[in-house]
Amino acid sequence: MFAFRNSYAQLPEAFYRLCEPTPVAQPALVKLNRPLAEGIGLELGDADEAVLAELFAGNCLPADAAPLATAYAGHQFGNFVPQLGDGRAILLGEVVNDAGERHDIQLKGAGRTPFSRGGDGRAPAGPAIREYLLSEAMHALGVPTTRALALVTTGEPVMREEPLPGAVLTRVAASHVRVGTFQFFAARGDTDSVRQLADHVIARHYPDVAAADNPYRALLEAVSQRQAELIADWMAIGFIHGVMNTDNMSICGETLDYGPCAFMDHYHPETVFSSIDRGGRYAYKMQPAIAQWNITRLAECLLPLIDDDEEQAKTSALEAIEAFMTHHQTAWLTRMRAKLGLVDEHANDQALIDDLLAIMATSQVDFTVLFRGLADAVADPGRADVRAHFTNEQAWDDWAARWAQRLQQDSADTGRQAALMRASNPAIIPRNHRIEQAIDKVVAHGDFSDFHRLDALLAKPFADPAPADRDWMAPPAPEERVRRTFCGT
Repeated sequence: MFAFRNSYAQLPEAFYRLCEPTPVAQPALVKLNRPLAEGIGLELGDADEAVLAELFAGNCLPADAAPLATAYAGHQFGNFVPQLGDGRAILLGEVVNDAGERHDIQLKGAGRTPFSRGGDGRAPAGPAIREYLLSEAMHALGVPTTRALALVTTGEPVMREEPLPGAVLTRVAASHVRVGTFQFFAARGDTDSVRQLADHVIARHYPDVAAADNPYRALLEAVSQRQAELIADWMAIGFIHGVMNTDNMSICGETLDYGPCAFMDHYHPETVFSSIDRGGRYAYKMQPAIAQWNITRLAECLLPLIDDDEEQAKTSALEAIEAFMTHHQTAWLTRMRAKLGLVDEHANDQALIDDLLAIMATSQVDFTVLFRGLADAVADPGRADVRAHFTNEQAWDDWAARWAQRLQQDSADTGRQAALMRASNPAIIPRNHRIEQAIDKVVAHGDFSDFHRLDALLAKPFADPAPADRDWMAPPAPEERVRRTFCGT
């Protein structure tokens, strides 16, 4: 069923703490992601739901599992914490599929670990549902992300402000190494462990850099470029992570840790949802700069490996750090051109995009609805139904005329432009109010019907929903708007 090969467990003990899941009372399987299971090489056969529930709750460990909690540190809202670690997540091990791809399998909400810091190590059902739906939606949108393999209820309450139903989420990731993992050892002056970790990451995620003249500098640049592209993906779909601490930044370039994350409804660059982000540090517009800041923290860890001469190391690392914004801007322009149906690159495209976003912000236009509507309007940029989204209709008319002219200058015909836009602008996203609606039904009534319906719809984000499902793609009514989201702990 699971053919574990546990390379992380073969690292020195300082990298983790061995621990096992705490059994739960009455595990019940809510959802098994069978396509993902097949993709990562799991052979679940005809195992019934009761057996699967015991397995994915952590009550019954697979053979060859090496359960552990990983050690890491991190900057949380700019403040360094030298020891964090997996406080409610347990890595069971790694599986390798037929393509040679390695994946971690981790249980979130599986009980206390040596890093729980007084917490219970459990997860309420709400955050588990949010992460399942958001991570699978991101995958369907083509964004690199951790994924959800299974969702199990525990039959036990989790005490927060009030008793809440408990759950365990099984998460799959290319790995769980974070910027904060490097910081854990660098903060202790343990250069040997930083080197071992860097060598592990190179072998697992960036084997091409091993042959570089300076592999550790090449590693920094490769991580920087991959992260720059990831943030461009986020920005192009209106996603706000909400808590971009260094312990939440994956070295392999996957979206990691879906806590107070959300998708924008109406567009504004300063949008914040996280209840704990009172200063707007992780606002939508700040995400590229914060990612670069996180890369700088990684660079600080790698300096002793990049060059024995500290000044030379800093100069070399700075070049990779400064290249981040160039990589990000290039990736962002590529994605935004596609959203506007533009195949060619023209010098004025940046201004065209910026001006559209500016008038969207002024009119509080829904980000997803507007761009999907433009795909319908590509043959007629002055369409009245698009124009109706803007309070300043003259501003829209002026921009639409510029867009129409730019479309005509492009080498692609209208059919190709429309197809590109439909493949770049989703019709349905995990709307905040729909996620909360699904969670509320579970908490109040144990009813997972909205969870399952959303899961099915979000798997095909670029398809036009059937008439009966169109309300699920609509923005919230004023009374339905979710203005604050919360961490899963």
